[in-house]
Amino acid sequence: MTTLMRYISSSRVFVTWSLRAGKEITNRRLFTAQSFPKITTHYTVYPREKDERWKDTNMERYGDEADVVVVGGGPAGLSAACRLKQLAKENGKELRVCLVEKASSIGAHTLSGACIETTALDELFPDWKERDTPLKTPVKKDTFAILTKNGRIPIPIFKGMPMNNHGNYLVRLGSFVHWLGQQAEELGVEMYPGYAASEVLFHEDGSVKGIATNDVGINKDGSPKDTFQRGMELHAKITIFGEGCHGHLAKQLFKRFDLRKNCEPQTYGIGLKELWEVDPSKHQPGLVEHTVGWPFDKHTYGGTFLYHLDEGPLVSVGVVLGLDYSNPYLNPFKELQRFKHHPSVEPVFRGGKRIGYGARALNEGGFQSIPKLTFPGGCLIGCSPGFLNVPKIKGTHNAMKSGMLAAESVFETISSEKSSKTKGLNPESYEDKIRQSWVWKELKACRNVRPSFHTRLGMYGGLMYTGLFYVVLRGKEPWTLSHGGADYTKLKPAEKCKPIDYPKPDGQISYDLLSSVVLTGTNHDHNQPAHLTLMDDTVPVKQNLANYDGPEQRFCPAGVYEFIDTEDGKGKRLQINAQNCIHCKTCDIKDPSQNINWVCPQGGEGPAYNGM
Repeated sequence: MTTLMRYISSSRVFVTWSLRAGKEITNRRLFTAQSFPKITTHYTVYPREKDERWKDTNMERYGDEADVVVVGGGPAGLSAACRLKQLAKENGKELRVCLVEKASSIGAHTLSGACIETTALDELFPDWKERDTPLKTPVKKDTFAILTKNGRIPIPIFKGMPMNNHGNYLVRLGSFVHWLGQQAEELGVEMYPGYAASEVLFHEDGSVKGIATNDVGINKDGSPKDTFQRGMELHAKITIFGEGCHGHLAKQLFKRFDLRKNCEPQTYGIGLKELWEVDPSKHQPGLVEHTVGWPFDKHTYGGTFLYHLDEGPLVSVGVVLGLDYSNPYLNPFKELQRFKHHPSVEPVFRGGKRIGYGARALNEGGFQSIPKLTFPGGCLIGCSPGFLNVPKIKGTHNAMKSGMLAAESVFETISSEKSSKTKGLNPESYEDKIRQSWVWKELKACRNVRPSFHTRLGMYGGLMYTGLFYVVLRGKEPWTLSHGGADYTKLKPAEKCKPIDYPKPDGQISYDLLSSVVLTGTNHDHNQPAHLTLMDDTVPVKQNLANYDGPEQRFCPAGVYEFIDTEDGKGKRLQINAQNCIHCKTCDIKDPSQNINWVCPQGGEGPAYNGM
């Protein structure tokens, strides 16, 4: 087949001629000029050097130096910072450690279920129970079930199964991270919440020099405001990157240092969560409930959770859905709303009040997708490289431990008298420390559970594999299964899929999207370039809408992307509501054309979760 594509500029008509078997088949689609308005104005796509409006602007940045800069104030970054200061104190050395976090306060962007193993916390702060931590709810009862549309099939949980939560604690992870931040401050870590690391800086020899924080005072059209201020530079001997899942700086580091050369592409899920105040008579502190099955079909990897917290009558409810799903009509937010109406679940929330909502992407690639962790001038920790244990649905303990091991390697490297080939030091021993730790052993043991769901049996095949091999052999099987490629490649064309008929929300158990986004406390300055950048503004309509019915309008859990009628009524155009963005990164991951690139907005913006 030969394809000739021609644009006729006078009428703005897009014409495709396809020649097949000597016969000409004409397929004409009309796109008006209004179909492709300029959407992206961000300097990462349109460099300032080529923009006349910036020619007289002072672009100098103030610089500061530290021994170590930590990017990201999550469990991994804070654990690394704390461990560095502990080591400095133990060895009688001065070590300046600076931590930058894009949220306005430590923990404000953190969201998880969360059921925490305390293995790493026991090592970092053996006396944590005396430090007034928010871990107040030990797991008292575990349940696991397969749901049908109207039924529930209980599955017994035995010792050694990934869903066994004996000894774990239920907590709102944002509250735990806030507590970790307090410990870091007491140890002398310099904390800078509200400062987003927007750029990686490099020495002339190519090693990492540090980071630059975001600029402020830029108009939506990309021009400088009178109030424009350049971000500052933070230089360090070693920079630790702990941005969380699909960090935008980590993406750049993967490419620059080819860190993913010897691993599979990372795969992801999206977790959506609500926090409810329920009727006290329905509250069971310490109860953990997990389910698989309905509302998902057997070929869609997903599950649900209900955690009863011992903080008033609070219940966390959520779904975790693999982003390798194939039906472009699937809507993760509506799946959560539908799930709450299951006959075995709805009574918990009847008469209650929803007080929180949020969403976040999470790594699911596990052992097969761990990249090279170190490079000249820095290293990756936590969910930037991806240490989540998928069958357990837990990653906080592994993220913390990776940060602690990185800190030990960084301290050794800085303290060493060995000469370095590059200006930025390379904490190479971190790779070995990870491989010799319980983190590596744990991830290797469960490496085949997630990809086992890719068989024809789908969910049932995965459950059988988990029972036969993970529980019995503990990961000692001599083979390693593949994930089968990146998530964005898995969507099928809309014409090959069936639209999903979701029920309308009732306003009591299920809700609409916009009223949910209000609960996130999200705030962005409207007059700034959209941080959801497009490499090509025409792709959403020409490719995503034409082939996949615009999946971004459904997979985004915050209503950021909308396809609306053009002013002349002859077509559709994409509208990006960047002010709604809750920084989940799902769009960057699942976009089938890989045209969306998430970058940091101004520091301090985004969701303001109150202990999610």
